[in-house]
Parts: sequence; structure tokens; C-alpha cells
Amino acid sequence: MIFDDIAAFAVALPPGRGIAGLDFGTKTIGVAVSDALRSVATPLATIKRTKFTKDALELLDIVSKRNLAGLVLGLPRNMDGSEGPRAQSTRAFARNLIRQPGFEGLAITFWDERLSTVAAERALLEADTTRKRRAEVIDAVAASYILQGALDRLRHIGAAT
Repeated sequence: MIFDDIAAFAVALPPGRGIAGLDFGTKTIGVAVSDALRSVATPLATIKRTKFTKDALELLDIVSKRNLAGLVLGLPRNMDGSEGPRAQSTRAFARNLIRQPGFEGLAITFWDERLSTVAAERALLEADTTRKRRAEVIDAVAASYILQGALDRLRHIGAAT
């Protein structure tokens, strides 16, 4: 099920299972995963996009092997907060994904990803990562920034209830 509200997403998640963050791009999908306690986001992989079905199968493989409970997709809003074509494409990807076999019971939500790639790039530069290595991991690191923001919000929601 797709949730626009992260609080509703939080309620739908079963306890003791991690979630994944996705940085959905035109050429790649960066993937990060959380631990079962949902406290730390870790960059995992970068999927080279080909066809939707193949991309979905690669994601399903990660979801099933790690027994994940949900997905957080980075939503590329414009700097003024509005949604453009890339945000619409991300929402369409989520709608198509939830219809695929294996994704039916998965909770999906969105997280504002503005400047996540910039933050990831800065972190990699500070770590003195080579240009080649940065190109290989930037999307997964950006996905971890997206996921960590959502995890922090989920923890705050849990503390408030």
C-alpha cells in the first residue's frame, strides 16, 4: 500500500523488520537498507535501470532476501516544494511496483529528497573518495540520506505516541 503520510506508513509497518530507501533516477536506482530496529541507514547497491520488470525483480530480490517491511522512495520536489515531471515519474514507479507480484503487502511512502545527492557528494568528497568510486556509489549514498531522514522522522513519531 502507498502512503503519502509517513505517520500512516509507520502504523502499517510490522515491528522487527527493516526498510529500504530508494533514490530513483532515470539511469539508476540507489538502494539503502536499515537495520531491523530501523535506526541506521546503510548504502547497499546501485541498480542500473533497464526495463521496469527487470528493475522490479532486482528490487524484489533485495526485499525478500532482507525480509524488508517497506520502501521509502525519494521524491524529487522542486526547490519551491512543488512537484514536477520527475516527482510524477517517481509516484508512477511506486504505483507500478505495488502491482507487481511480491510487492502487494509492502508499505511504500515518499520522502523529500531535495539536496540528498548534494549531501552525499559532500560526504564522499570529505572522505577523499576518488571520482571513479564516487560515481559508483553516489546513488546508494543518496538513498541512505533519504532513508536516514525517514528513519529519524519515524523515531520521532514513535517517541510522540
